[in-house]
Amino acid sequence: MNLINSDLRGGYDMAVITISRQGGAGGLSVAYPLAKKLGYALIDEEIINMVAKDAKVTSHWVRSIEKDAGGLLHRMIDGFISGKYIDRLVGDKKGYIDEKVYIETLYKVMSRIAEEDNCVILGRGGQYILRDLKNAYHVLLAADKQDRINFMVEHHNFLPTKAKNIVEQYDVRRARLYRKMGEVGYDKPELYHLVINTSKLSLERAVDIVVDLIK
Repeated sequence: MNLINSDLRGGYDMAVITISRQGGAGGLSVAYPLAKKLGYALIDEEIINMVAKDAKVTSHWVRSIEKDAGGLLHRMIDGFISGKYIDRLVGDKKGYIDEKVYIETLYKVMSRIAEEDNCVILGRGGQYILRDLKNAYHVLLAADKQDRINFMVEHHNFLPTKAKNIVEQYDVRRARLYRKMGEVGYDKPELYHLVINTSKLSLERAVDIVVDLIK
């Protein structure tokens, strides 16, 4: 886990915070300073490695599932990827992962992470997986589409057309993940303790609001 600074926890309750976001609404830009301010562990890419370890596959394979919603796996099954290439992906201790295994493993991994408390979990359906956890707080970051596109241009130096494509593709992948979890209406406000519109509030203010929530 990426523990920012455990000495900064004073004055805050032990908690798990999940951050769900629309593409370009500032997820990492809120999650990182939030974790730093609270002295919590920031959990993002670490989940990929933990899922890979549990499923006995490489992190590359897990990334392909997340990015392509199983497209790479389907091509493998259809025989378009050679056995040698698969061997290089999964190594000597071969495991197996597809969308179903990914979701099942994600539930196990995220539940283990949450047991340690004091963490900010970015994305990957935390608001569903940990919905019944008493000390979990669920936050949704949303924004107007054009503002999200502008965010990608300003913060990641994408051209506007590329930024628009990235935002749209992210939204599609996000919807697809939640469908695989059997969930719909993932932006319904009743799923969250807080819904923050980053078109209306600055990222800095968003961080302060979440901090106030768990004091």
